[in-house]
Parts: sequence; C-alpha cells; structure tokens
Amino acid sequence: MDNPTSTQMIGHLRRANQVARAAMAQGHHPFGAILVGPDRTTVLLEQGNVDAVNHAESTLMRRAYAEFEPDFLWGCTLYTTVEPCVMCAGAQYWANVGRLVYGLAERQLLSLTGNHAANPTLDVPCRYVFAHGQKAIQVWGPIAAVEAEILALHQGFWRQST
Repeated sequence: MDNPTSTQMIGHLRRANQVARAAMAQGHHPFGAILVGPDRTTVLLEQGNVDAVNHAESTLMRRAYAEFEPDFLWGCTLYTTVEPCVMCAGAQYWANVGRLVYGLAERQLLSLTGNHAANPTLDVPCRYVFAHGQKAIQVWGPIAAVEAEILALHQGFWRQST
C-alpha cells in the first residue's frame, strides 16, 4: 500500500477544511472529514460535523462501512481537520480504514476551547487508541502546513460561541 505524499496530504486536508467550513455555515461545529480511496486521489465520501454524537469522522466511518467492503477500506485514508477523538478513532478502527491523516492535534483544540460546554474534549490521543487494538493503522499528523488554516477556522468559531 503506497503512502500518500505530503502534497496529497496537504491538498486533502484543505478539502476537509472546506467541508468543515460548510458544516459551520450550516450551524454545526467546524469539523470536516473526507475518505480517499486506495489510489490516494479519489475522494469517496465527505462529511461535516452534525452534533455531539455524530462527529464528522464517526458519521463518515459508518457511511463508509455501509458502502464499501472492509478489505477495500483498509487501503483507504481518512483525512480529518482535527485529530479524531476516542469515539471517532474507535469508529475508524471498527470500519477497517487503514490510514489516517489529521491537520490539528486534539490537544491544540483543547488549548483553544478549554472547558467549553459545547466541546468537552477527551484528552486521549488517537495513536493511544490504535495502539491498544490489533490493527496497524498508519497515522500522520498534525500536519504543520495546514495547522494555521484549520486553527483560524476554529478560533473564529469558538470565540463566537462563548
């Protein structure tokens, strides 16, 4: 399985941030995720955040699992604007998506939002979740080239919602 290039990672994360911006425009938290096929270029699915239990990543993983075979999904990559929480990392694990690229670390989001009632962040890194499973999910992130863009979207959103 070929790994995505840094150019592909940056491009797909920027697309995920556009999805996050669209979710925010619809009144949701600014999180976005896309699923890219094994060819590392084809965007198969996109999903913005819905609500507190239907995060962009977990909702996308349920959709992907319903539409594609597990063997195919193992060759796919989940791109997400912010490191998946424990719920979303678990959804990726069970959906059998073999790779993850995220732009902003969960701890960076936590330092921005603090103890915000609308985002009670669990400080459990996705690598920790995956390390306690039986699948060798590859993870890249945070990706410095897009951190500022993703952070800017969140800074504007969380300032308005306090």
